[in-house]
Amino acid sequence: MHEPPQPAVDRITPFAGHPLVVGVVPDLPDLVPLTALSLARATGAPRLLFAYSDPARIVREEHPDGSVSHEAIAPDGLDEGWRETSSRILDHLTRVLAGVDVPWEFRYLAGRPDRALTHLARAVDAAAFVVGTRGPLVGAGRGLKALHDRLEGSVALHLSHHQHRPVLTVPLTVVDWKETASAWDR
Repeated sequence: MHEPPQPAVDRITPFAGHPLVVGVVPDLPDLVPLTALSLARATGAPRLLFAYSDPARIVREEHPDGSVSHEAIAPDGLDEGWRETSSRILDHLTRVLAGVDVPWEFRYLAGRPDRALTHLARAVDAAAFVVGTRGPLVGAGRGLKALHDRLEGSVALHLSHHQHRPVLTVPLTVVDWKETASAWDR
């Protein structure tokens, strides 16, 4: 049986001199890119690579720089919606990061986000990932099934279990735990 390489000291990519890969989605709160920018400044990362992976598209070809050529999963469907999504994300990042002192790029990827981000990180020898977290389990969707669904869909969780780079998660919603019953209190 083949054992995958495990995290180890000799596999650490130093922060200084290596980029950070930042997972983004449409309508992402400004907190994620600004947190990534702060981390890049603090660690000496030379650039930020913001990336969105479209699960409705498949990779046709992976390029050495971590970018991909992609196409729609459904070959008969309209194929231009991705351009609007890409433009919307890029416009948002351009607004949020106007005039910053750390170079940055945006990459539109395809397929499962954790795999696409891992491919990009390997290609650019990134030091770490920065991703936002989904909101907490509150309201009607609470309970163990909601917890399971949230964890199964977590890009941060998949990244932390399937590659060796650190994953910084940025909380996007905070709950006052004194006011909210947990799934285990039911």
